[in-house]
Amino acid sequence: MPLSSAKEIAFIIQESLEKVEQGTNLVDSAGNTMTDVVASIQRVTSIMGEISAASAEQNLGVTRVGEAMNHMDESTQQNAALVEQMAAAASGLKNQAIDLVQVVAGFKLVDDRNTLSPITEKIQNKK
Repeated sequence: MPLSSAKEIAFIIQESLEKVEQGTNLVDSAGNTMTDVVASIQRVTSIMGEISAASAEQNLGVTRVGEAMNHMDESTQQNAALVEQMAAAASGLKNQAIDLVQVVAGFKLVDDRNTLSPITEKIQNKK
């Protein structure tokens, strides 16, 4: 039986070696898989950083557009105020011109032939 026991021990040792080799192969495979996972995570992290930078840049751009819109709004309001002032000034000038025409209408302008000038006739005809 000692020969048979030696064969069994040799068989068990061989079987153990095969299982150890299979385990080593599984550990190597798991290590390779973990390396791939880490590389993928690094790529995802890099992409997330790029997305974050792009978002910050876009946010800055949107802020600048908002500031430009506010500036345009202020300019539009200032222009509207200037238009109102110009309209009021034009109305005032119109009223002054009407007053001036009425004052001038009181004068009679004659030419060298002692006749009314055409302007004076027009003013008097409007009365």
